[in-house]
Amino acid sequence: MDLLHQYSGDDEPDSSPPPENPNSPDSSPPRLLPGRSAAPSVDDTMLALTVHPHRKTLSNPIDPTQHNVAFNPTFDQLWAPIQGPSHPYAKDGIAQGLRNHKLGFVEDAAIDPFLFDEQYNTFHKFGYAADPSASHYVGDFDALAKNNAISVYNIPHREQKRRKMEKKEGGEEEEEELDGGVDEEGEAENPASDVWLAKNKKSPWFGKKEGLQGELTEEQKKYAEEYAKKKGEEKAGFGGEKAEAVKDKSTFHGKEERDYQGRSWIAAPKDAKASNDHCYIPKRLVHTWSGHTKGVSAIRFFPKYGHLILSASMDTKVKIWDVFNSGKCMRTYMGHSKAVRDICFSNDGTKFLSAGYDKNIKYWDTETGQVISTFSTGKIPYVVRLNPDEDKQNVLLAGMSDKKIVQWDMNTGQITQEYDQHLGAVNTITFVDNNRRFVTSSDDKSLRVWEFGIPVVIKYISEPHMHSMPSISLHPNSNWLAAQSLDNQILIYSTREKFQLNKKKRFAGHIVAGYACQVNFSPDGRFVMSGDGEGKCWFWDWKSCKVFRTLKCHEGVCIGCEWHPLEQSKVATCGWDGLIKYWD
Repeated sequence: MDLLHQYSGDDEPDSSPPPENPNSPDSSPPRLLPGRSAAPSVDDTMLALTVHPHRKTLSNPIDPTQHNVAFNPTFDQLWAPIQGPSHPYAKDGIAQGLRNHKLGFVEDAAIDPFLFDEQYNTFHKFGYAADPSASHYVGDFDALAKNNAISVYNIPHREQKRRKMEKKEGGEEEEEELDGGVDEEGEAENPASDVWLAKNKKSPWFGKKEGLQGELTEEQKKYAEEYAKKKGEEKAGFGGEKAEAVKDKSTFHGKEERDYQGRSWIAAPKDAKASNDHCYIPKRLVHTWSGHTKGVSAIRFFPKYGHLILSASMDTKVKIWDVFNSGKCMRTYMGHSKAVRDICFSNDGTKFLSAGYDKNIKYWDTETGQVISTFSTGKIPYVVRLNPDEDKQNVLLAGMSDKKIVQWDMNTGQITQEYDQHLGAVNTITFVDNNRRFVTSSDDKSLRVWEFGIPVVIKYISEPHMHSMPSISLHPNSNWLAAQSLDNQILIYSTREKFQLNKKKRFAGHIVAGYACQVNFSPDGRFVMSGDGEGKCWFWDWKSCKVFRTLKCHEGVCIGCEWHPLEQSKVATCGWDGLIKYWD
C-alpha cells in the first residue's frame, strides 16, 4: 500500500505517518530511495513562449549573434529572412554568412532544364509564365486568358493551323514552321525552296519555280557553276586540315643527286659489309640529327646497308639522313597534312611507305621524292607493312583504326583482302614462318595469327592478365617474337605452331605504360633493347634476361630504337624531343 501511495501522489514526499510497529506483518518493507535521472535539466521557458498562441515570433529568425539555442527551432525560424533596419553585420540587414550574391542571398531552386526553358521562352513569347515556387502565373494575365495558358511547347495542332491561316490571310511572310517539320536553315541551303529563292533574288531561277524545268539556259548554267565552285571552296575551308588537299612535294638537300660516276645518292657504298658478327652495347653519343620541329615517331635504317636512316615525325614530314659520310639531311618528303605515324622500306630501299593521321598511306620513290601512289580507306592507318617476299613487294598490309587489316595490290590500287576479326585498332603486323603467316596485335589486348591471304584467324592469344602490345619485333633467328607489353615488360612468344608464351624469358625494369615504345634486337640476337617513357634506352641480355645497360638518350619519351644492320656496336634512337641520336 505504501508503494501505491508513493507512486500515486506527486513528486512531493509522502506525508502519511509510518506504521507504529515495523515488525508487524502488515507493515510495508523499508522505503526505497527516489529515482534520479541522468539527463540534464532543460529550461522550457523559451519553448513555452514559442508555442504560445499570442506570440507572433514563429516566423522570426534566430538571432545570428547567439551561440546557444535553448529550444528546438522550427524550419520556418531557421530559414526566415533576417528583418530589421539595423544588423550588426551588414548595413542592409543581411548577415555576411547568409550572403552569396553581391545583392544579397540567392536561393537555388531545383527545376528541370526543360521546364525552365519552356517557361523562359513562354514568357518572352507571350508575356506570362508559371511560377515554379507556387501554383499561379506571373506576367500578362490578359495574354494568359487569351491563349488559354498554353506554353510554347504544347500548342495544340488546331491552334497551329489557325495561326497559319491567319498569317496567310494577312499576307504576312511565314517566318517559322510551327509544326516542327522543316528547318529554315536547311531550307535556306536548298535552292529549290522559297526561302532560298527569297534570299537569292539574283538567281536566274527566281520566279520560275512553277512547271517542269527544261534545259538550262546559258545564264543558269553559268550561275550554277559559280555556285558549285563557291560551295566547294567553303567546304574545303570549313574542314580545315581534314579536307585540305596537300600537294606532294620533296626537297633535296644534298650537293648533287648523282656523283661523278653517275651513281645515285641512295646507292650503298661498295665496301659496306659487316666487320664482325659479335655485337656490343654502345656507350657514347657520336652524332645527333636535328631538323624535325616536333617529336619523331619512327626511324628505319636503309635495308641491309644502313648508310641512310629514314625518320617520320609529328611535324607531317618524312626525312632521310646520311649516316656514313656527312651526317646531314639528304631529302625531305612532304605530302601529309597531319602527323606521320609509321614508315616502312621496301626490300631494296628504293621505295618506302608512310602512314599519317590524315588517313592517307603514300608510296614514295626514295631517290626522286615522288609519290608513286596513295591509298586510303577513310580510316587512320596505325601500321603499314610490305610483304617481305621478293615476288610480293607489290602487296601492302595496313592496320587501321577501324579494327581491320586491309591488303592492297599496289599495281592495281585495289583492295584484295580484308582481315576483320580484331575488336580494337590494329597496332602491329609482323611476318613469321617464312612470310607465310603474320601476327597482329591490337588495342583489344590480344594477338591473332593469320595465314597470308586468308582472312581466318588460325591462332588467337588472349589471357586475362594480358595488356595491349603496341610494338612487336622478330628475333634474328625467326623463332621468337618480342612483344612490348604496356604493363612495363617485354614478353617472348614462340613463332612455332603453338605460338606459346615463353614464361622463362621476361624483360622488365623500364617504364613504358601508355607509350608505344619500339622493341628491337641486336643483329646477332644476343641483346634486346627498348626505349621507355623517361627517355632511356634499355639493353638486356637475351640469355640471362638481366639488364645490361641503360642510356639516358632523350628528354621526354624515347619512342624508337634501331640497331645498325652492319656496324654491330651502333644504335640509333629517336624521341619526342624531335632528335635522332646515334650511339657507339
